[in-house]
Amino acid sequence: MSPSPRRAVEAELIGWMREADPGPDEARFEALALRLFRFQATACPPYAAYLARLGVEPDGVERWREIPAVPTGAFKTLDLCCFPPQRAVRVFRTSGTSTDTAGRLLLDTLALYDHSLRPSFRRGLLPDLDTGDRLPIRVLAPAPGESPDSSLSYMFGAAIAEWGDERSGFDVVEGVLRTDALRERVAALREPALVCGTAFAFVHWLDALAREGVHLDLPTGSRLMETGGFKGRSRSVPRPELYAALETRLGIPSERMVNQYGMTELGSQFYDSVLCEPGPRRKLEPPWARVRIVDPDSGEEIPDGQVGVVEIVDLANTGSVLALRTSDLGRRIAVPGGRSGFDVLGRAEGAEVRGCSVAADAMLS
Repeated sequence: MSPSPRRAVEAELIGWMREADPGPDEARFEALALRLFRFQATACPPYAAYLARLGVEPDGVERWREIPAVPTGAFKTLDLCCFPPQRAVRVFRTSGTSTDTAGRLLLDTLALYDHSLRPSFRRGLLPDLDTGDRLPIRVLAPAPGESPDSSLSYMFGAAIAEWGDERSGFDVVEGVLRTDALRERVAALREPALVCGTAFAFVHWLDALAREGVHLDLPTGSRLMETGGFKGRSRSVPRPELYAALETRLGIPSERMVNQYGMTELGSQFYDSVLCEPGPRRKLEPPWARVRIVDPDSGEEIPDGQVGVVEIVDLANTGSVLALRTSDLGRRIAVPGGRSGFDVLGRAEGAEVRGCSVAADAMLS
């Protein structure tokens, strides 16, 4: 297929994302997912090789649930893109360590990322913000200019540009969390604010506040977004313990703390439901993404409530591959009379290594 079918899908997706209140539409999702899959099955050579090794004929796939998912670990060894890599306008990289190669996502356009970000961020974190209003947004992460390969910093920069006022900004500078300046800025707030950051950036800030014996009391209506794991280099902090400490030190109720689930390899993000939907805490999918919980060995979807591996089909991934198998464990949460969601429970031991090895072997053979 020529690039034009991809652009046609993108135009329809952006129209969907720009609707005043974009809602789920299963038929719409199915049709777009199949069109995008068939494009990627020929335009992304490593994915085409993977499908051939699996014996999957793209025209024989009739449901989005049948689209073969690629383990996210494959992004560490392959450029999974539907265009020549030299045409990339932005490269987002995962956080690799000395023993772990970083993965990377090549993008030849940021339009889908931007349009997917706005309605999800607003619904998950700012559902009560009137159109045109702005609020202070403090971010415990580097600015996009300081960390240009971080999709998280890019997301925070876009959010500040869209909803942040003059008191907004980034509080990690040259790799250091500026705790004194952050404390002073937050203490001076008299209106509701949004405070964002990685879980362990908040841990470091809490440590600093505890050493100083400081308790802040953010204005009523403030909310907090944290993302990333709860296991740092020095220790692990369970989410209930972190939320309790944040509530004590910042004065933000735990029911106004939102966990965001996202990854470099995705074009969409998922937010806890606590600010926008009644019922139990769960992560909600944007209308253009679907989450499956599957058996790690068979790949078959498992019943609600059971623990399996998280698979994601994200239509915002137009230039790479839309179906990904993560190395995270999760379960679906059914809500009678309401929107179902899912929870993420941690990493599946060995899942990424096993999945990456199988995928790389298929794609490189």
